[in-house]
Amino acid sequence: MTLPEAMPQQIRRVLDANLNRTGEGLRVLEDLARFVLNDATLSQQLKTMRHELLTGDLPFNKQLIEARDSESDVGINTLAPGQEKGKEKELPITVVANARRVQESLRTIEELAKTKNIAPKLDPEKFKQARFNLYSIERELLSKLLRQDKVTHISGLHAIIDTQALKGRSHIEIAGQIIRGGAKTLQLRDKLTSKKELLPIALELKTLCAEHNVLFIVNDYLDLTLAAGADGLHLGQDDLPIKVARKLIPIDKILGCSTTTVDQAIAAESAGADYIAVGSIYPTPSKEAAVIVGLERLRQVRQVINLPIVAIGGITKDNTAEVITAGANSVAVISAILGAESPEEAARQIVTRIETPYEQADR
Repeated sequence: MTLPEAMPQQIRRVLDANLNRTGEGLRVLEDLARFVLNDATLSQQLKTMRHELLTGDLPFNKQLIEARDSESDVGINTLAPGQEKGKEKELPITVVANARRVQESLRTIEELAKTKNIAPKLDPEKFKQARFNLYSIERELLSKLLRQDKVTHISGLHAIIDTQALKGRSHIEIAGQIIRGGAKTLQLRDKLTSKKELLPIALELKTLCAEHNVLFIVNDYLDLTLAAGADGLHLGQDDLPIKVARKLIPIDKILGCSTTTVDQAIAAESAGADYIAVGSIYPTPSKEAAVIVGLERLRQVRQVINLPIVAIGGITKDNTAEVITAGANSVAVISAILGAESPEEAARQIVTRIETPYEQADR
């Protein structure tokens, strides 16, 4: 890729500035994907884009550098509104700002490449395609960054509030006890009650969880998740596909997926799940027809999945430690808590075993 000798120096400066902005912005996005999100796919996509757009031959780079005049650049000390010097920014804003910076630069280069006798050796379609690719990458990167805090919260006790298992007791009262016992996530599950009746319950649970920095997840129902402002949605293998749900749900909401096989876990991660549930680990009174996969399946999934893993099915205070040592980040519990005389104490005992799994496993 070379520039014609007759190209005006001013145009070379424009190209040089915009290629520099492109490289700098892509590097920021790549580093966030690599070091903050630990996302190999997004990191590689951004790296590839940066190399493809910025790798030129020596004469090309030489002409641009010779035209560079940073000292007399009238825009060097000019800030746009809202860009006050030293103003702190959150990471999502950094993503948007750098993505926009790159997109605008690519559009400038694209337009110059289409202008007669300005840059005939540049391919405008190449820069146009890169710009559209970055639109998608920006959404994915921002989405994962906005969900990161919720995803890192997937640990400890994941208590499932099953309406039928409550046997007429108050959702809010029992949820409050479980939260006092140390649960980090509450999931509302109800296969029988109408959504009209469930919505006020879900809204109360969302408020309660928000007050105590506990995640609130809704099982199965996307519409109820949205209506209640829940932190996320949990889906089974026969529910709405993860890939479809990811397109419909707000980008800051997390998605969990129940799996029984390694292939299902890999597929769920690839489709956009934020955490993987594996089970049933043991026989469970909550689901008599459940497929029992055991600790070995949990270990197998742990070897191939980078997402948090929630083990589910037949988990009690007596086997929690071995589930955690097998690779689970969290344990989902129904009967061992809701069937206890004191849900708060039952939750506390399980949390203790989660926090000291190796000590408990050695006993």
